Parts: sequence; C-alpha cells; structure tokens
Amino acid sequence: MDSVMVKFPMTIKAKLTEKLRTTMLEDYRNRINQAQLEIQQINIQENRALNEVGEENQEEIDMIHHHFGIERQKREDFIAQTEAEIADTEKLVLGAEIVQGTTERFVELKKGDNVRDQFNVEVVVEDDVIIAIRS
Repeated sequence: MDSVMVKFPMTIKAKLTEKLRTTMLEDYRNRINQAQLEIQQINIQENRALNEVGEENQEEIDMIHHHFGIERQKREDFIAQTEAEIADTEKLVLGAEIVQGTTERFVELKKGDNVRDQFNVEVVVEDDVIIAIRS
C-alpha cells in the first residue's frame, strides 16, 4: 500500500466585516425573539395545567410550577447568554478572526509525509470568500 486516505479536522474562521457583524447580530436577536415566544407558550401551558388541576391539590400545583419554572429558566438563561454574545460581538474589532466551526477533510497520506502538517489546518473566509488556508 503506497497511500491511505485519512480524515483530519479543519477549523473555519471568518474575518469580521461589518456585513458579518450585522448578520451575527441579526441571528442573535432572532434567537432571543424565539426564546421569548417559547416563554410565552410555556406561560400559557402552565396556566392551562393549573386550571385543570384546580386549587385543592397544592402538591400538584407545586409540581406544575416547578416543571414550568425550570423550562422558563432555561430560556431566560439562553436569552442572557445570547445578550452577552451580542455585547461581545459589538465590541469586536473589524478584521478580527472569529472561529465559525470545524469540519473534517480527507487527506491522502503517503510514506514520507509529515503527518503533523495535516493537523491544525485553518480556512479563513471574508464575506464567504476564502482568503487563506493555513497549516
């Protein structure tokens, strides 16, 4: 066997432009709006559940409040985290490189290749156009 195909991780980074910042902020705000809608739905479901139980079963009422409180808190925590991400994004300097994610790539390795050269490969994009490939 002279060669083998191997899967390696690859990092995707984006150079921050005003267009990217605007897109990111819009996405964060959409996520917040969705979480707020979910909180409204949770409140409606909680009220329905409470109306079905009636006032005489305090233990069940407490369980309902607890259950829906946990779900509501998850969304509130998400909103707070997303608002912090908005603040961080607004502070970033144009031109900064932001990790967008990772993916995998296939590389043909042959006898004599330096395998270390295949790790830590990055692709840098600016407004969806590749501007650099680094290893």
